[in-house]
Amino acid sequence: MLKAEKNSTLYLVGTKQEQALAKVGIVYFTKTDITGELVNATISGIESIGLEVFSHKIEGVEIVEGRFLNASVLDALKSCDAIIFASPTYMGGVAAQFKAFADATSELWEPQEWAGKIAAGITSGTGLNGDQSTTLQYFFTLASQHGMYWVGIDSAYGSGKNTINRLGCQLGVVAQSNGEEVDKADLETAKYLGIRVSNLVLKLNK
Repeated sequence: MLKAEKNSTLYLVGTKQEQALAKVGIVYFTKTDITGELVNATISGIESIGLEVFSHKIEGVEIVEGRFLNASVLDALKSCDAIIFASPTYMGGVAAQFKAFADATSELWEPQEWAGKIAAGITSGTGLNGDQSTTLQYFFTLASQHGMYWVGIDSAYGSGKNTINRLGCQLGVVAQSNGEEVDKADLETAKYLGIRVSNLVLKLNK
């Protein structure tokens, strides 16, 4: 295992064999692409460690009569070591499109096919306190239903020269935007989550 320092963040870079065996999945919904930008930042963090990424944006055409119908996505997630959930916060919870996906995972719940995988979450909203944490709490509950290990942000708000977690939520990534652009600190937090999840995947895969 090689170590490298970059912008005061410790990057653990696994061997080529470890990297080849590790994969992180991201499933998300985005309307204005604010959440999409956060997902892209997370992907950059994952790829900086050298892990493979499977990313899927939930589309309306995949939802029929309120149910997410794309078996290939669920199959692809089975081979992932970690799964990151992402959705904007709408009316104090996840977007309906993401909930349709979550309900479809009930087929994997009884056999606990995601048990032992790492889970994490990303959300965004227009208010500084728009109940975004309830969306992360839903992600946490979903992960617990599947027997997954939840990973949050190990960075205290306002500690030292921190440039991440500006809104002080350690349950996961919370971003606030006026709908036009994402704060750079929120993007850095999303990238850091990707790095942290990847590092834990490599440790658990040893």
